[in-house]
Amino acid sequence: GPPRIADKVIHRQSVRLGRTIKLLCPVEGDPPPLTMWMKDGRTIHSGWTRFRILQQGLKIKEVESEDAGTYICKATNGFGSTNVNYTLIVIDDTSSGKDSQVPEGSNGDYEDHSGKQWARPRFTQPAKMRRRVIARPVGSSIRLKCVASGNPRPDITWLKDNKPLTPQEIGENKKKKWTLNLKNLKPEDSGKYTCRVFNKVGEINATYKVEVIQRTRSKPILTGTHPVNTTVDYGGTTSFQCKVRSDVKPVIQWLKRVEYGTESKYNSTIDVGGQKFVVLPTGEVWSRPDGSYLNKLMITRAKEEDAGMYICLGANTMGYSFRSAFLTVLPDPKPPSAPVPPSSASSLPWPVIIGIPAGAVFIFGTILLWLCQSKKKPCSPPAAAPAHRPPPRDRICVPQVPDKDCISSINYEEYVAQQQHLLSQGPALAPAMASKMYPKIYTDIHTHTHSHAEGKVHQHQHIQYQC
Repeated sequence: GPPRIADKVIHRQSVRLGRTIKLLCPVEGDPPPLTMWMKDGRTIHSGWTRFRILQQGLKIKEVESEDAGTYICKATNGFGSTNVNYTLIVIDDTSSGKDSQVPEGSNGDYEDHSGKQWARPRFTQPAKMRRRVIARPVGSSIRLKCVASGNPRPDITWLKDNKPLTPQEIGENKKKKWTLNLKNLKPEDSGKYTCRVFNKVGEINATYKVEVIQRTRSKPILTGTHPVNTTVDYGGTTSFQCKVRSDVKPVIQWLKRVEYGTESKYNSTIDVGGQKFVVLPTGEVWSRPDGSYLNKLMITRAKEEDAGMYICLGANTMGYSFRSAFLTVLPDPKPPSAPVPPSSASSLPWPVIIGIPAGAVFIFGTILLWLCQSKKKPCSPPAAAPAHRPPPRDRICVPQVPDKDCISSINYEEYVAQQQHLLSQGPALAPAMASKMYPKIYTDIHTHTHSHAEGKVHQHQHIQYQC
């Protein structure tokens, strides 16, 4: 959604002349918003030398009277924007004239042509000037600060042991004219350094005592607590760092312990303290102002094999020192799944292969048995037809013969013999026998009587079976 203000804002801010102030912009959003600052409708950019846009807000150094006004922080993302407004008031303690001096030729006029009050110089960052005695080893660097403000804007000159420094010694960087940089210190750089800050109204000064220490040549010393044990997510990025103090620029090398049994994976290993290590690629070694040297080892896209012991080794011509730390790589939350083989009949378990056909046969046999049992219910035999007239078409039960397998009590050959015997017994016995022996099958029995010329009577039956 659009950016929103995440904290309480005090819209009216005040600051004393020459001090530093930070105007916060407490906004948040998803996606994170981009911010820009404006003063009295004008966009603040890198050309405003005393203004610095930070991630948390706007920082104004050496505040001047013209810095008073309206400030707006505008935060924007793809869903909208929001503004944080400030009114800045600049307080000038010297406006009462207590510390003011009337410049010559001013005829009592305390204001310049723009109408602003005169102000004598004042240091705006006294907290950074508390340490006035500084000791540094040979070859290191140092920065001496005398940041000040006033009206008119003051100038500054630097002296060493009360003698002005040349422009080459001071440097030509106007943005840092309030800072004296001393690099690659030598023993002759020791002394007292004084800054004089002045304008038409007054002058102030401050003195630093610098001592350059001659160091004895010795092996490197690892300072601080780094490297320290570190844990990283699988696929994440982390780093080890190592700070080494040395008389001359040392060689800083990173080593990783080779686990037992894996020596064959590496082209070459070295022995440190009775253990095998492999040498890792090393980045640039940075020189620090306090005379120490810094190096970092980056580990990107961490894998399980990256876990283990790491050593920072600092060496020079006088010897070496080292310190170890361990890296723990958390397991991959989504391990690769094993490939699934294509399904086939042969890959099924043997109980399934046997069970499915057996179950089908069992169900089919049960149904067939039930059908056969249900057809064994007896049927009442029809009454015998009178002898003097042909019997009507009756239905009696005889065995059904759909096929040989349906006959359970007698086999097929016995059945055929009984049928032939039944036909030879005449009409009176046939129905009773048929109904007694074969109660499940219906038949039609037709009796026919024929008279011949010789006076003989011939009678026969037609029996029709229906399956």
